[in-house]
Amino acid sequence: MTARGRPTRLLAGAGLGWGVALLIRPRELVARLCPEFPESRVWVVRVLGARIVAQNAVVLATPRTPVARSAAVVDAVHAASMLPLLGSRRYRRAALVSGGVAAAYAGLAARAAGGSRRR
Repeated sequence: MTARGRPTRLLAGAGLGWGVALLIRPRELVARLCPEFPESRVWVVRVLGARIVAQNAVVLATPRTPVARSAAVVDAVHAASMLPLLGSRRYRRAALVSGGVAAAYAGLAARAAGGSRRR
């Protein structure tokens, strides 16, 4: 079973770009998007970028429905994991950005993979 090709590949390409940006320019992104994020935790942004790069590389290499749906689930779990941080002054904005991007990707990826079937 193949995920709907073009939307899945476009979304994975965009995700790959986001992941690369987090991986190679974490300080610049943190400074622009959530300046209160502690410098000592920028390594977490790189790790997240690496995970996103790996995930989207797999989807691009194997754009099959189970792979695309699995990627959507991983991003949904990531988005949910950001919810407890919304109460933190220091991490709130980072959680909103990271969780928001992950939630949007999860929804779009599930739809592109055929996740919203009508009976």
